[in-house]
Amino acid sequence: MSPDVAVVVPAHDEQALLPAALAAVARAARHPALTGTRVRTVVVADACRDRTAALATDAGALVVSTDCRNPGQARHTGVRYALNRYADAPGSLWIATTDADSTVPPNWLAHQLARAREGWQAVVGTVVLPPASPLAAPHRALYEATRPPGAATWHHPHVHGANLGISAAAYLDVGGFPPLATGEDRALVEALERRGHRVLRTSLCPVLTSPRLHARARGGFGDYLRSSVWTDAHGLP
Repeated sequence: MSPDVAVVVPAHDEQALLPAALAAVARAARHPALTGTRVRTVVVADACRDRTAALATDAGALVVSTDCRNPGQARHTGVRYALNRYADAPGSLWIATTDADSTVPPNWLAHQLARAREGWQAVVGTVVLPPASPLAAPHRALYEATRPPGAATWHHPHVHGANLGISAAAYLDVGGFPPLATGEDRALVEALERRGHRVLRTSLCPVLTSPRLHARARGGFGDYLRSSVWTDAHGLP
């Protein structure tokens, strides 16, 4: 029997992109493989001054408002809310996280729960940019530099809060997301690996994420695109 699922989405002034993100999560929750599985979406509206919270409510999500302006703390706040409200026991909840500027594929949750049934305690996925973006090709070249040739399995080195799943028991065992302004997702996965939890790094179910160069989190994916991918694409030193 599959555990219940909580999808946690931190958001800071994301009224433009959040509706598409939540529509994608709702579509993933309707996957036939999840029949009988309860999926709840928690949006953490962090220091929002726009209609983020209202749009999340309109989309049927639960909303937790904070003013921490800290992605790590915001993610942890959303997870703790879900655990306190919906977890009957540590093993009864699967936590999935994505971002407000990302759209998950229709099989995203089905893929994570299938891996959970195989015994994986965390699923660490990849991201892709929209094909029409001029950054898509240079991003892929840099991003997949470590991919082995042919059909060999790629145990990728990336970690993204936009594409992450974890059992509640494993999350609690390592203390959850640390209150970091950036890198909270990587720190969580490193803690899981240190504790010996079964962590699957897979590129089989990528999440589409925004190519914007001025993202909400300083030092996050948008800064990486601007400092590495955009620079490389334009031949700058």
